[in-house]
Amino acid sequence: MTPDVFRQTEIAVIWDFDKTLIPGYMQEPLFRHYNVDARTFWSEVKALPDYLRRHGAELVSEDSIYLNHILTYVRTGRFPGLNNALLRELGKELRFYPGLPQFFAAVKDRISNNSVFQRHDIRIEHYIVSTGLRQMILGTAIAPYVDGVWGCEFVEHLPEPGFLTNGREIPADQPHVIRDIAYVLDNTTKTRAIFEINKGVNKFPEIDVNSNIPRDDRRIPFQNMVYIADGPSDVPVFSLVNQNGGRTFAVYESGSVQGFAQAVELQRQGRVHAFGEANYEPGTLTYMWIMHAVEDIAGNIVKKREEALQTKLGRPPRHLGD
Repeated sequence: MTPDVFRQTEIAVIWDFDKTLIPGYMQEPLFRHYNVDARTFWSEVKALPDYLRRHGAELVSEDSIYLNHILTYVRTGRFPGLNNALLRELGKELRFYPGLPQFFAAVKDRISNNSVFQRHDIRIEHYIVSTGLRQMILGTAIAPYVDGVWGCEFVEHLPEPGFLTNGREIPADQPHVIRDIAYVLDNTTKTRAIFEINKGVNKFPEIDVNSNIPRDDRRIPFQNMVYIADGPSDVPVFSLVNQNGGRTFAVYESGSVQGFAQAVELQRQGRVHAFGEANYEPGTLTYMWIMHAVEDIAGNIVKKREEALQTKLGRPPRHLGD
């Protein structure tokens, strides 16, 4: 597959997760399962960067340091037996904001049920890009409605040095317990995921995210993207999508004065086009704004394709005097 064959008829609706799709943070079921006080855990995480700097670390990744602290809890027996299967199982406990996950299907149906959009094979793809735990997201009720998930991953089995030459496989009876970090996504590197969607890396592994693909040849142009998230930590992605012609929308929890003020400030700064409550039920502002955005993008795709077709075909021949 080469980039010049991309039809660019896909629309990417890209979602943050915590406080965008669910109230609060996805790790809550993990703390409940092990009877760990969430406030204590997050207080420790908040204090970790200063602690590590006092003990010799000059650079600390503050967005993802919580992953290291989860591993510390595993090693010290606070999270005994924690593995990816359990994380996925705990994901089933997460509850979504009103209207979800049905809204994901409704967005796709709105486009697929339109005969004009259908004629041009325009489709919606939902993606979740989160600094949270990918396995938990994959265990939730919304996973079947999603076309791809970016998030942090743990690895359970670590090969010993020399495994390439000694042919020694990981013992079959080795316990499945998370031991290290396999993939990290923080607030800034979330933009990498956006570029992967943009270039089609997630669909065609032979394309590298650093491949030099002209903007006009990429699988999902930025102007065919809608990004929905909740806060200042999403500013890097908001900025990337905004600056390249995409649509951005901030959500806040119903009744949250702080969340509302935060969304107002994001719009005042030009970070987002609009904002609304995290309620995705029919008739709400958020429901209507997102629906309108994807229909508007689909309409622009139709217009561009029909103009290109007319340009290629030219005007039909006519009799003199007509």
